[in-house]
Amino acid sequence: MNEPLPDLVATFRVRRGLFRRETVEAGLFELDDYGCVLKTDKVFEPGDSLVFDLVMDMPFDDIRAEGLKGLVTERRKHCSNFFYSIDFKSEGVSDDSPIADKLRRIREVLDKKQSLRSRRGSGGPLSGMREMA
Repeated sequence: MNEPLPDLVATFRVRRGLFRRETVEAGLFELDDYGCVLKTDKVFEPGDSLVFDLVMDMPFDDIRAEGLKGLVTERRKHCSNFFYSIDFKSEGVSDDSPIADKLRRIREVLDKKQSLRSRRGSGGPLSGMREMA
């Protein structure tokens, strides 16, 4: 869990006073069919519900899974931030819902990006230069 997932963020709104709300972007560190792990400096307690969007940055058009509902199940402190384990609520991510299709698409693209990144990292031109030196 050292690096955030590439080009993927969670956005959500938190209350900031009586009439103001703040939009927060949080990096994602894990994502599967059942939930995710995100990192933010905002404070939530286990048992809190969270409504958020997943946004994958793409060259022409971002992939967005909007209105995901999750339950905070675990909180781990790391420096001034927290890692939160979020379980998706089952009624929000059923197999035939549009949100589930978007989430599935994000996971497919993410798997391809991570595969390309790992291949590039292990056999790139810099590693060849280090072997020659």
